[in-house]
Amino acid sequence: MSARTPDAPALGRIGIWAGDLDSHPAAGVREAGAAIEDLGYGTLWFAETTGREAMAQAAILLSATRRITVAAGMTDIYARDAVTAAARRTLAEAFPGRFLLGLWESHPSLAEDVRGHRYGSPPATMRAYLEAFDAAPFGPPATTTSRQHVLAALEPDMLALAAERTRGATVLGMPVEYTRTARAVLGPDALLAVTQLCVLSPDRARTAELAAATAAAALPNRRTLLHDLGHQDVNTLDDRLVDAIVAHGDADDIARRVHEHLDAGADHVSLHLATPTPGAPVGQWEHMATRLLP
Repeated sequence: MSARTPDAPALGRIGIWAGDLDSHPAAGVREAGAAIEDLGYGTLWFAETTGREAMAQAAILLSATRRITVAAGMTDIYARDAVTAAARRTLAEAFPGRFLLGLWESHPSLAEDVRGHRYGSPPATMRAYLEAFDAAPFGPPATTTSRQHVLAALEPDMLALAAERTRGATVLGMPVEYTRTARAVLGPDALLAVTQLCVLSPDRARTAELAAATAAAALPNRRTLLHDLGHQDVNTLDDRLVDAIVAHGDADDIARRVHEHLDAGADHVSLHLATPTPGAPVGQWEHMATRLLP
């Protein structure tokens, strides 16, 4: 699976989705990136919402590390026009084989209320963006844009577009059953990187409240998809639905879910470890590394 061009970044099998890096000072971002690399993870993922600009954040992380792939997994297409593909090329030139760009169609509130744009139909808007992205004339001439980026995708039409126009897709916060759906839509060759929401604790009863809150935060964009997977009353957020979205329990429980995603067709799984207090959960990253990494 997941054919690569020679200079496309390798992800490894397991990564970390560092979801709260925007709450850290730049020095803390560097320390978190170095810690994730030193533990042996293949890729460090982060998102772009209303915190640091994604390309600048990627440059901080790439300059603080030596080998790990840095993936800007959800870069907002309303945050920069498609010609700024030059930024991806610049990072690819400066850090060969270590930067992966994931494009995201944003939310109406972010695009319109925060950024002042008119939010368009996601598939049509993303298709037009990709066409301009691939044709962008600026950037180091020795690098390319072709099929080295991915789409942050949930809906099947975005997954199909990812397979058609990019290297593949990253899917965040969905059950294992949807990994099978995503693989079927993407086909056998496209990259499928899955992010698993996790709450780590040896006592599942103690993780239940945080797991429910984590699932609730993920719910608004996923209601229809979850209903189609057989969760009939999505709004009740019952234990079965929470368990499907969030892997919670001890390291073995989370590792089991990771392997289920890999068996269902994922090429790579990143761990998004939710914690009750802010800060980089370095101890939890280390604990999962001893369970999942050679």
